[in-house]
Amino acid sequence: MLFRESESTGSLLVHTPPEPVTTGTSPSGLRPDRRRPDWSARYAAWLLSADALCGLAAWGLALTVTQLIGLGVAHPWWWAVACGLLWVVLIGSGRGYERSRLGLGSDEVRAVLHAGSRAVAVAAVVAALLQDTALLTVMVLAALLALLGGVLVRLALRRWLHARQRNGLDLRDTVVVGSLPQVTELADQLTGEPGAGMRVVGVCVPDHEIVEARASGLTVLGGTEDVRSAVLRHGVRVVAVASGQPPHYLRELAWSIEGLDTQLLVHPGLVEVAGPRMHIRPFIGLPLLAIEQPHFSGWRISAKRVTDLVLSSLGVLVASPLLLVLTLAIRLSDGGSAIFKQTRVGHQGRTFTMYKFRSMHVDAEARLAELMAQNEGAGPLFKMVDDPRITRVGKFLRRTSLDELPQLFNILNGTMSLVGPRPPLPSEVEAYQRPVRRRLLVVPGLTGLWQVSGRSSLSWDESVRLDLRYVENWTLALDLLIIWRTFWAVLARRGAY
Repeated sequence: MLFRESESTGSLLVHTPPEPVTTGTSPSGLRPDRRRPDWSARYAAWLLSADALCGLAAWGLALTVTQLIGLGVAHPWWWAVACGLLWVVLIGSGRGYERSRLGLGSDEVRAVLHAGSRAVAVAAVVAALLQDTALLTVMVLAALLALLGGVLVRLALRRWLHARQRNGLDLRDTVVVGSLPQVTELADQLTGEPGAGMRVVGVCVPDHEIVEARASGLTVLGGTEDVRSAVLRHGVRVVAVASGQPPHYLRELAWSIEGLDTQLLVHPGLVEVAGPRMHIRPFIGLPLLAIEQPHFSGWRISAKRVTDLVLSSLGVLVASPLLLVLTLAIRLSDGGSAIFKQTRVGHQGRTFTMYKFRSMHVDAEARLAELMAQNEGAGPLFKMVDDPRITRVGKFLRRTSLDELPQLFNILNGTMSLVGPRPPLPSEVEAYQRPVRRRLLVVPGLTGLWQVSGRSSLSWDESVRLDLRYVENWTLALDLLIIWRTFWAVLARRGAY
């Protein structure tokens, strides 16, 4: 059985089945029930249509701009049609419409970025053959505009899709297979992450664990040898195999569901390690899973720092009038300092001073002890929905997350990054267990993976798990995606106190 790596499945490895074939009655004598319509086909059609329109619009806009500045010339209308078709073909050649890659991970955006680079190469070749430098200008500008449009379309559709999935729509029916403890854990993870696009309809466990599984409240569809019949009976589109299954079982399971339009996912058993660190490597004909070391130094860190400097400088410049207004509002409300300074723990356990707009009364720290009994936070965090120490202006700042704006200056001085785990208090770090200390291996951030996945509404264990997932698998593409999702999370005021 062959597996391929895909970021879009998180920590699950994917076996993509062959094209479905019509087999009539299956060997078991069962016929599949009518399945729920698969949202991915509709989603791929929308993407393709939107990309074609992006290509047409990009050509028209590029032609208009170059003509206005005197660099362009008129071209036949069919050049616009050709540009739209070429853009779709280039994305498709990068597997940008492959249904198993849609809705998760960065595969969709990566396909658009690769298509943009190939479009520039095509433009250079066409312009050279036609000896038309003006055409080269138009095509390169059109490629850049189409790239921007393609990325924005995908981010907007992804947000719409995840909103539907949180409401129980556009999910693939899934059966989880394996031993009871691993099946329970994987089923809970999939159920807790609707953005994964899967709805767990039942499990298949070893025969001797069926009674215990049913007693624990799980819907048992059969034993581990009954997966094919469960797929046929219940119209399952995804089979997710928990870790710990022997290789011969995985091979036979893959064979048993061939010909069914069903995707096979296998959990490798490596907690929080996924995406770009995980690869299949053939060693003397034997495929092995290779796990790369996480990146905590080198050019990637330098590129992250440059990104932080550019975006935070731009943020300070754009937000300067707002920073001045908020400073005056806080000072006028009670006469205290507008900036709240607090010691936090940063990269490699080094302490630093973090800045925020003050949202509490000046005696807030002194009153903390008397409120500890009413702590609603998770783990070592202190949270109260109706904290009496918060000022009237502070409630507005927290509700809109504007109290975090001064941390742009922390980013400029290098003590924080735009994206990373939130910087903890020294008292919180003292309560950390050994695995949680891995959060300190990266520079803390203004926003992070757990903030865009639920913010204050998440439990302590869930927020730690998401922070560790970020630490183990961070990439610049993931940072940009988190920044985009932060923008929408702030607008929606999701999970903010």
